[in-house]
Amino acid sequence: MMMDKIGARWRKIKYWLKHGFLSVENVVLVVAIALCLTWTYQSIKAMTRNWELVERLNEEQKALQLLTIEVEAAELENEYYASDEYRELAARKFAGKQLPGERMVYLPENSEIAKNKYQEKVAVLQEEKTYSNFKKWMMYLFPNN
Repeated sequence: MMMDKIGARWRKIKYWLKHGFLSVENVVLVVAIALCLTWTYQSIKAMTRNWELVERLNEEQKALQLLTIEVEAAELENEYYASDEYRELAARKFAGKQLPGERMVYLPENSEIAKNKYQEKVAVLQEEKTYSNFKKWMMYLFPNN
């Protein structure tokens, strides 16, 4: 008698699983939900990767600007060393040449002025702008604006 009840209950569960739970509509619904979740995950993954690439591009552009400024400074320095003014100053400094009535004044090589000459430009480039999260998303989604 007990076995009949267990057998009947088991048959009921099998019938419910086959016709109620695993019906075509439920299977299609589960597959659709799985596809939606997969699509959402892949979209978020692609957006995250794109965001990281944009951030890396911005960092590389900042580094390029910094290097450009350094190259321009080196070019200006080379032009200065090729000028007649530098030659005259070097001749005065190293050879002790002076014009009549002049006094020689030697400044230390690493004066504060020389150390901080380009610090303002470098600081502007290195200063990272802080944007709100919304602004960052707008910059990411609409990069031309």
